[in-house]
Amino acid sequence: MVMLAERPEDVPLVFAELFNSGDPEKVAQIYESGAVFVPEPGAPLTGREAYDANARFQGLGVPITVRPRHVYATGDVALLIVDWVIDGTDRDGRPVHIEGTATDVARRGPDGRWRYVVDNPFGAAPESVAS
Repeated sequence: MVMLAERPEDVPLVFAELFNSGDPEKVAQIYESGAVFVPEPGAPLTGREAYDANARFQGLGVPITVRPRHVYATGDVALLIVDWVIDGTDRDGRPVHIEGTATDVARRGPDGRWRYVVDNPFGAAPESVAS
């Protein structure tokens, strides 16, 4: 069992630590059951699809750095605005640079730990337009 955040402002830092561990099972623990992960604007995923999408980012083998910008909490719910970047060289030697500003929602569970309910890493970025 991993140590999860006891304060909402720590959720992004715990996420980064778990992401950088390289273990998708550890990352999965920071999400509530039924949580939504949005790997690209307009494409919300849940369940196994969300797990797999997160594992693909993690599978690049490039660490994530997070910088929480704003945390707004009321009761057991918090809105997190977080700048993040995945920057480095992947396992095949290719340069990787992915960044965004996340708009996330976390909730304190019955165990007192905070987990993502909505993980939207690209925040308010526009949906991709098919051409």
